[in-house]
Parts: sequence; structure tokens; C-alpha cells
Amino acid sequence: MTQRIHPTAYLGSAISLGENTTVGPFAVIETGAVIGANCHIGAHAVVHGHVKMGCGNTLHPHAVLGGLPQDTSFKAETVSWLVCGDNNVFREGFTAHRATKEHAETLIGSDCYFMNNSHVAHDCRIGDKTIFANNVAIGGFVDVGHNVFMGGAVVVHQFCRIGSFAIVQGTTGLNMDVIPFMLIGGRPARHYKLNTVGLRRAGITGDRYAVLAQAFRLLKNKKNLDELPETLELKYLKDWLSVKSKRGLHGFVDISA
Repeated sequence: MTQRIHPTAYLGSAISLGENTTVGPFAVIETGAVIGANCHIGAHAVVHGHVKMGCGNTLHPHAVLGGLPQDTSFKAETVSWLVCGDNNVFREGFTAHRATKEHAETLIGSDCYFMNNSHVAHDCRIGDKTIFANNVAIGGFVDVGHNVFMGGAVVVHQFCRIGSFAIVQGTTGLNMDVIPFMLIGGRPARHYKLNTVGLRRAGITGDRYAVLAQAFRLLKNKKNLDELPETLELKYLKDWLSVKSKRGLHGFVDISA
């Protein structure tokens, strides 16, 4: 097994480091951490003990994974986890906290990109191929779908849901749920239109896109989606809408606009 560990790094006992993983100067990996193959732990990065991560992840300097939840009722002896998938990039100053309940998990998927000083709070669930721009901060128990893009300095209230393929404009504050496939922004936040660029990049074009465009118009006018042709995207949208929201849904721009 090939590993490159800088002599100034601190490694606790009973850690698991995968093959070809590198650990940079003054990095800290605490007792019990599990890190997959081909990861890079940058200078001064910290991986706390209650972290399990897959392969191919990169922590840039001063990223911190698995810290205690920012919850004043949390007991440090609680056994909970931060679990990350594969091929994620955590840029400088990123933080993610472990869950609040015994044996619960904060979950981050695979192929995500978290820019400088972004934050994932306790008990969140982050889908695959999601991007957080600089200074994004989400509260506890937030559920973020796959292929979501969060613009710079977006903040999200705890217990909100953000559906897959949504895009959130920079500096937006979210205190309610964001419908999948849509672009949202403004103050207060409102759904504007479909995430056209993101859908095209994902290959959701032609009839599949046309069905979502019809769904957007129907939702905007508070009508049901039952008469639309069934597609995989529409099924996901309907299933997502069928889940009872804890925060309610953000509205749309003025229908007359």
C-alpha cells in the first residue's frame, strides 16, 4: 500500500487510510476516521474521528470535516457520523458537521464541489454532483437533491428541501422549499423559470424538457399535473411534491409578469 504522509501531520490511532492517499503538512486525522483510496488531505485540514469518506476526495487547506454540531443541546459523547461519498472537492475553509442523534448521519454524496468557506450543518443530506459556491451556509436537517447549484452566499433555513437540478441565485435567502428543476432567486425568494442550462447539460431536452415546461406553467397557476405525459423527471417531481413539507414552498414570480 502506497501512502505519502508528511512528517508534521498528526494521525490518531485506529484510523483507516486507503491506498495512494496523501496527507499534507500539519493535517490532523483523528482516531477512528475512515478515509478511502486516492484521497488527498491538504495542509492544515482536519478530519475528525466520526468521519467516513469514500475514494478520490480532496480536502484543501483548512477544510474541516466532522466537527461537533452547532447545537447547544448536543452531547459530545454522542456517537454520530459524517459520511461522504467519492470524488468530492472540499475547498479552503469548508466545514461539515456530524449528526445530532445517536448513530445518525450527515450525508454528502459523490462528485460534489464545495467552494471556499461553504458549510454543511448537522443532519443534512446532500445529493451527488451538487455545487456550493463561496460562503454558502445551510442549516441543520436541510435536504439538497442531486445536481443542485447554489450561488455565492446563499443561506438556507433548517429543515428546508431543495429539489434536484434546482439552481439558486447568489445571495438568496431560503426559508422554504425549492421545487426541483427550477431557478429561484430574489428577495423574497421566488421561482422564476426552469433551470434551462442545467437541464440541457444533463441531457434533459426535447419532449422531456417540454413536459417540465408544461409542469412549471401548471404549478405556477396552481393546477395539478395529472394530465401530463409521464416521464422520469415528472415522476420525480410529483413524488417530491407529494412529501409533506415542514417549511412550505417558495412561490413564483407574479403570474401576470
